[in-house]
Amino acid sequence: MPTISARLPSEEKAELDDVAELLSEDRSTTIRKALREGLETLRIRVAVEQYQSGDISAAEAAQIADLSIAEWLDVARERNLTTQLQLSDLELDADTAAEL
Repeated sequence: MPTISARLPSEEKAELDDVAELLSEDRSTTIRKALREGLETLRIRVAVEQYQSGDISAAEAAQIADLSIAEWLDVARERNLTTQLQLSDLELDADTAAEL
């Protein structure tokens, strides 16, 4: 497993230590968990923004978010997302879903 180092302000290190203690984990495990959850959140945020602006289809949003189409549709429903999809976008989504 590769090693990565990062510099943290004192306040963030204290927060990291507090969370690690809450989870009864060591600092490294807490960092890996926070990074994984943070990356998942960022992927979904980017997918939501691009989907909402109409730049990408639901299938593309699912791909960016690293979710299945069904999982993406749940995210879109939970966030009340709307977009101006064209017929070609819907056809692409249907083709992608059929391939799965």
